[in-house]
Amino acid sequence: MHCEGKTQVTPHLVLTVGTAVIGSLQFGYNTGVINAPQSIIEHFYNETWTERYSEPISQTALTTLWSISVAIFSVGGMFGSFSVGLFVNRFGRRDSMLMANMLAFVAAAFMGFSKMTASWEMLIVGRFIVGLYSGLSTGFVPMYVGEISPTSLRGALGTLHQLGVVIGILVAQIFGIEPIMGNTTLWPLLLGFTLIPAMLQCALLPFCPESPRYLLINQNEEGKAKSVLEKLRGTEDVQKDMQEMKEESQRMMREKEVTIPELFRSRLYRQPILIAILLQLSQQLSGINAVFYYSTGIFERAGVSQPVYATIGAGVVNTAFTMVSLFVVERAGRRPLHLIGLMGMAVSAVLITVAMALLDQVPSMSYVCIAAIFCFVAFFEIGPGPIPWFIVAELFSQGPRPAAIAVAGFSNWSANFLVGMGFQYVEQLCGPYVFIIFTVLLLGFFVFTYLKVPETKGRSFEEISASFRQSSGESYDKYSAPEEFIGLRRADSTL
Repeated sequence: MHCEGKTQVTPHLVLTVGTAVIGSLQFGYNTGVINAPQSIIEHFYNETWTERYSEPISQTALTTLWSISVAIFSVGGMFGSFSVGLFVNRFGRRDSMLMANMLAFVAAAFMGFSKMTASWEMLIVGRFIVGLYSGLSTGFVPMYVGEISPTSLRGALGTLHQLGVVIGILVAQIFGIEPIMGNTTLWPLLLGFTLIPAMLQCALLPFCPESPRYLLINQNEEGKAKSVLEKLRGTEDVQKDMQEMKEESQRMMREKEVTIPELFRSRLYRQPILIAILLQLSQQLSGINAVFYYSTGIFERAGVSQPVYATIGAGVVNTAFTMVSLFVVERAGRRPLHLIGLMGMAVSAVLITVAMALLDQVPSMSYVCIAAIFCFVAFFEIGPGPIPWFIVAELFSQGPRPAAIAVAGFSNWSANFLVGMGFQYVEQLCGPYVFIIFTVLLLGFFVFTYLKVPETKGRSFEEISASFRQSSGESYDKYSAPEEFIGLRRADSTL
């Protein structure tokens, strides 16, 4: 199914997608919020430790506590992402997002009152709970947005998830500067601010519809699904969408429910789940979270006098290039943008390494380091940032989609945890050459994407699934025209 120029972006679609990506903004905010006030929170840890044990905290214990505070967010995300299927199949997509906000309220209370109660344990528990919420959101939002979007706009609207993430990171960086909330008095409010977006999303979600695919395929409510589609599309002519969903529903009636183990055992699902996992790993093991979590420290070592403002500059670049991806993804396609992003990041990582290695001998290399980090972030948002999130929903039909998104999300958060917990220690061992590790990984992911990842631009969920059925040797009767899948077959032939 190719892009149709007459597809309308209706106010109802804008409201629905915009409300959903508040969850993405929350994920981004809580990813970036811990960065700027690092020294202030470490001082709080030291004060609390001294009051309890009558001696200052050791540097080793402080490093460990701080690493846990950063990485426990990812642990919560791992549990949350793995639980996505339990919620969306039982409660639906919209109501699952509504319920998840209860976690955001609890997390905000734990983090917001941690200073008042002199408890760094409350801060860490709050980080875990908000990670749990974020893990659920990274499954709910791409799935919901993908299912309500017209095929011709699915990539562009799917990119809004990543745009919400980077705006959240930028807001956290700005709020984290000392004159606003990044100071000894207001830092608990900085962490507890997650309460505000949660309240806003709870107020707006009741005005948003349930996913029409969920209503028809999972609940067998054809009338409601048709009514929702008419509102989202702004027209009564929704027969093409309805027919596609009916065909998918009929196929699901002949299939048993797809579990996570079956994704790996079945020849039909093994190919797309491998692609989904490797794309998620290409995002997290690219080194981008090393920059997000520890950018202030990296800029300090690069000799930047006001590193927090350089970090905000990286956040602005982050947001700007996500918007670039938003406007070009339906023209250029998913696969080319991902390849460009991976190679650009690999080159930028080499430049970062060279600049940091020569910094002591050539002080002006600090400018090269800043420019290279900005390029690293820009190339990330061209492809590896937005594409892995929404392409997973494109690779699977309605039946296996929740299980696949749970597995892909778990892979993403697991890699996120490894980088968040281990980067400080690896950096101490490797020094300025730490980004060479990411360079090697980026080149490996580039080769995998070039050889294995198909293009999904402009194709319906059924068309994409049909191509995998054909390449896996399953029965293939509806979409048999060779020209319809020539792009997919070329990439799939090596799987």
